[in-house]
Amino acid sequence: MRLRSGVFASSCLLVQALGVALFLRGFFPVPVRSLPRREARADSPAEPAPPGPGVVSNWTKIPAPLFNKVVIVLIDALRDDFVFGSKGKQFMPYTTQVVEKGTSYSFIAEAKPPTVTMPRIKALMTGSIPGFIDVVVNLNSPALLDDNLIWQAKAAGKRIIFYGDDTWVKLFPKHFMEYDGTTSFFVSDFTEVDDNVTRHLDRVLKREDWDILILHYLGLDHIGHISGPNSPLVGPKLREMDNILKKIHISLLSKEEASLPNLLVVCGDHGMSETGSHGGSSEGEVHTPLLFISSAFEKRSGPLTQPERVQQTDLASTLAVGLGLPISRNSVGNLILPVVGGKTMREQLRFVHLNGFQLSRLLQENTPAYEKDPGYEHFKIAEKSHGNWIKLYLEGNNSEILLNLGKKVLKQYLEALKTLSSSLSKQVAQYDMYSMMVGTVIIMEVLLLLLLSVPKALSKRAEFEVPLSPPLFSLLFYLMCLMLCAVHVIVCTSAESLCYFCSMSWLTAVGVMMLISALMCAILSAIAKIFENSRLPLKNPAVSSSSWSEIDVLILAGTIGHVLSLGASSFIEEEHQTWYFLINTLCLVLCQELCRNNFLLKECDPKHSTNMKQNFDSLGETSDCKNIDIPAADSSKLDKATSSSEFMKGSHKWISLATPWIILICCRLLRSLNQTGVQWAHRPDFGHWLTSSEHKPELSLLAAVSLLMIFFLVQRRCSLVSKIAMALGLLGVYSYRAAVGNVIFPWQHGGKDISKGITEARFVYVFVLGIVFTGTKDLLKSQVISADSSMKSTGLWEVYSGLVLLAALLFRPHNLPVLVFCLLIQTMMTKYIWRPLKFDAAQITIMHYWFGQAFFYFQGNSNGIATVDVSAGFVGLESYVEIPAIFLTAFATYAGPFLWAIHLLCYLSSEVSSGRSNLRRELLF
Repeated sequence: MRLRSGVFASSCLLVQALGVALFLRGFFPVPVRSLPRREARADSPAEPAPPGPGVVSNWTKIPAPLFNKVVIVLIDALRDDFVFGSKGKQFMPYTTQVVEKGTSYSFIAEAKPPTVTMPRIKALMTGSIPGFIDVVVNLNSPALLDDNLIWQAKAAGKRIIFYGDDTWVKLFPKHFMEYDGTTSFFVSDFTEVDDNVTRHLDRVLKREDWDILILHYLGLDHIGHISGPNSPLVGPKLREMDNILKKIHISLLSKEEASLPNLLVVCGDHGMSETGSHGGSSEGEVHTPLLFISSAFEKRSGPLTQPERVQQTDLASTLAVGLGLPISRNSVGNLILPVVGGKTMREQLRFVHLNGFQLSRLLQENTPAYEKDPGYEHFKIAEKSHGNWIKLYLEGNNSEILLNLGKKVLKQYLEALKTLSSSLSKQVAQYDMYSMMVGTVIIMEVLLLLLLSVPKALSKRAEFEVPLSPPLFSLLFYLMCLMLCAVHVIVCTSAESLCYFCSMSWLTAVGVMMLISALMCAILSAIAKIFENSRLPLKNPAVSSSSWSEIDVLILAGTIGHVLSLGASSFIEEEHQTWYFLINTLCLVLCQELCRNNFLLKECDPKHSTNMKQNFDSLGETSDCKNIDIPAADSSKLDKATSSSEFMKGSHKWISLATPWIILICCRLLRSLNQTGVQWAHRPDFGHWLTSSEHKPELSLLAAVSLLMIFFLVQRRCSLVSKIAMALGLLGVYSYRAAVGNVIFPWQHGGKDISKGITEARFVYVFVLGIVFTGTKDLLKSQVISADSSMKSTGLWEVYSGLVLLAALLFRPHNLPVLVFCLLIQTMMTKYIWRPLKFDAAQITIMHYWFGQAFFYFQGNSNGIATVDVSAGFVGLESYVEIPAIFLTAFATYAGPFLWAIHLLCYLSSEVSSGRSNLRRELLF
């Protein structure tokens, strides 16, 4: 079947999308789920039945509440060391005193990745473990339909008031008696966003018409996004939170009733990395403090010990018991026993039995072979022992034996809870391997078919034969279909867990198997045709005799090696190491190429040095040079070497030879600026040293020098108007960073009030838009009015300059050297490597791609979402505006690859317009 290249590429794209969708469906684990929420409020289980006839327990209902009023204070991005470390003692003295000597229990709650706000709120209120797919919906949180603590409290008649992050309002619509939401995405605001919560506090604490008060403070998280955990703004914000906790605690103590005490819960949804971001799994991101403060607890005495570690999902079960509510059916958390440790043994056993019953029922609904699970077996043993204890208790036995047996049963329950919770948590991390494998096979087949078709598909008017019809009627096709269907039957009938691909209809599954078989037969037919064509006599043997250079071999081997490395998770986590190795190797190969072109001519007979073209002609005929073997037929290489020799004269020759080594030095310096990845991300780097408050003068000097270098590297091809706009824009960049407190002016002494820098940032945006508009106007002129390639090249460079100015505004000050070295490397490679060596379009494109990927990691980015600098999306914005915030965040994150891609267009356009282009392959614009 004959197809045009566009139709063929579109068909491959559709099949590729099918494979990717199937892979992603298997990659994102299906969460553990119980019955729908409308069926969740069933009767609670009774106490285990005592053995023997005639003995029945009279406790069949949910235990009564342990607390009257509950206040939950959630401080966004509150790390554990902000409370339990040196910062807590310095800036949170009241909280530290309560933790060390008050009536409280303190824990370190471990949050599971992804550590972003919406999934963490889900975990706190449902006790379940959200998946990474929740990161996508974090920007626009839908209503939470799973069984959760808020819904149970509302159904029980509890009156709930909420102030803070409006994510709660989106997750729990119509659940709050009174609420006031604030946007969580405008990270430049760390003052008003908390004042809007605190302004309601005095009025609410005086009222008696509420049962649960939830406060979600965002200021600390916003400070982290802007300037990191070591910012001087962190201390005052922690002191503000300490005063708020003091006010709430004193108010709760003054209003306590004789029957039931009140409870204050202090927690964080996630922590904060060393760069101020979150979303990953570093220790600073997953460890948060969890405080229970109530007069019901015993006053602490003795030396302070390290807080015990619990899971963040344990809070839902604990609060449900404390409020006298059913535990959420999807919860995988355990009851935090010290919170109920002051109750009688029978009450404690009742609490842990309710928790164990809920976990065992969840296991039954999600695991076919649940009876063989160790946690389920332990729970049944503990339940049986509990029945024996109840029999002794109802018989009136109050001896020491009853107490010791109760402690033993309690220990059995806790062990069973731990095992059950672990089994359920592991199910969340299980992947649908069969669906992932089927999707991967489809993706790889389409990729291989595209690679085999590339030589014909590069042309716009290409038409080529797709070997599709013959395989459909071949014996191989039917054999492969039968074999794949047999494998499908075996996998689906033997799989213990639910598989998405197995849940499809058999007609759909057979269709996918036929698609896989057809693609495989098409690939084999294409390979056979290539071998058949290779046996035909060549019309121009001279053309085929050209051998691959070291650059070609490196590009092919590096690209294939990188693709293969993505099959291992460790290589994905440390992908930056792959790109650093590739660009360093590329620089060494470029150095070898430059030395060959330079010293190849140097070894020639001096009498031929006056005319290099004649010299190479004579070399081709007589081979006068030493160690040189140049085929006479390969005249293109002689032209390339001749043009290179004409360039390498005087100082240019030595600068060209030094260029790869200068690039290597630049790359080494950039590696020291930002640590990234997973294994070594915690190690100190030069960026951390610069961003510390005591090194602000050094950072200011570096930022000023970097902005000057950016101007000199960019302005060389700009118009006069654009040069002036660029200079004023870069001055505005420094003014913006000084306004937000990142850098200081030389004449600035003492402290200066920190602002949001709205005016300064918008001042820069005006020049960015002006420069980009000027470049766009030239591009339109070159396309519509006159086909002037030089005007097109100038317009592209103007657009590129405007984007460089935008990147300078969005980059943090310590990352400005990344932009400088990016421009410097582009300039040196253009002038001293690409032009003299006359690389073709494919080689230059891949080099740009490699350096673009390397600069993505030089910025401090990684494959984890924790390194995304969200603060860049709010530069110059007074409030949260979704589209500009998403665009600015994406541009700041991918500025490295994007700037290298735009530079590629500028370079290829300038080469065509200047007539210097010696590209050996057709440029498709």
